Amino acid sequence: MELEEVAERASAVLDEVERAVVGKRDRLELVLAGLLADGNVLLEDVPGLAKTLTARSFAEVTGLRFARVQFTPDLLPSDVTGSSIWNQRDAEFEFRAGPIFTNILLADEINRAPPKTQAALLEAMQERQVSIDGETRPLEPPFLVLATQNPIEYEGTYPLPEAQLDRFLLRAGFGYPSADAEWEMLARRLERRLDEVDLRPVIDRETLLEMQHSIETVHVADSVREYCVDLVVATRTSPSVAVGASPRGSLALLKLARCRAALQGRDYTLPDDVKAITVPALAHRVVLRPELWVQRITEEDVVQEVLESVPTPRAEDVRPAARS
Repeated sequence: MELEEVAERASAVLDEVERAVVGKRDRLELVLAGLLADGNVLLEDVPGLAKTLTARSFAEVTGLRFARVQFTPDLLPSDVTGSSIWNQRDAEFEFRAGPIFTNILLADEINRAPPKTQAALLEAMQERQVSIDGETRPLEPPFLVLATQNPIEYEGTYPLPEAQLDRFLLRAGFGYPSADAEWEMLARRLERRLDEVDLRPVIDRETLLEMQHSIETVHVADSVREYCVDLVVATRTSPSVAVGASPRGSLALLKLARCRAALQGRDYTLPDDVKAITVPALAHRVVLRPELWVQRITEEDVVQEVLESVPTPRAEDVRPAARS
């Protein structure tokens, strides 16, 4: 698939999702970039800002299989991965697949489950497989974990460990809609006379896999790659950071920058592509020094400071060499 067609299909997907999620095009582009990069996405924001609706809408519009798991304190790992059940008729154990065997898994309020259950996702998020009863079962591509969590209510929650946060390609918040967007949302609700929005599939699974494959043809100049590395290294040397971003951070910048370029119909990345996705890609990967919590300084603030301190390469010679 040509990159121009990738951009057209992606625009059609976003247009259809926007019928349900109003006024958040930039956030939806981030989620779609995560899907095209074959990565996991953490949606973190206060209740009622369309996190769950976004996950369900992308599943409907892309024609992917979708499963939702409400994470609770009594949720067991087998409730997510599945387990073997004794079949009396055949006198043998029979594996019953859990909801993780899908294309888009919505882990709703993921931080409400204990660490043991959260850990059930680690292998699936990184290696796209599940090991149960000594047998490894691969997950059908594409596989994406869309997790949500509430950043203001911590009672009865279990904060995600750094090892799991690092497996999320990006973390995004939606924020409150503008007054105009909220007015438009109410107008659409009155017009359709239903709570639910009936979305139509715009692409299918095979088309999405082709789009993912096409992203690999986006050119990344040496200067842009060095810029990605410099940003990640700067998080490790920042005086505000106790633990900086891992090499997964560099890979995240590379993948998301290529996706952003493709969404705009370009076959090459710009430094601006890296800038646009640095905070969502790196903020959840850094651990701040404890004294900064009292000053109400967030990871996003520190990564933004890093972004402003690292020199931006000139947008020259970033196009692929002309073919002879």
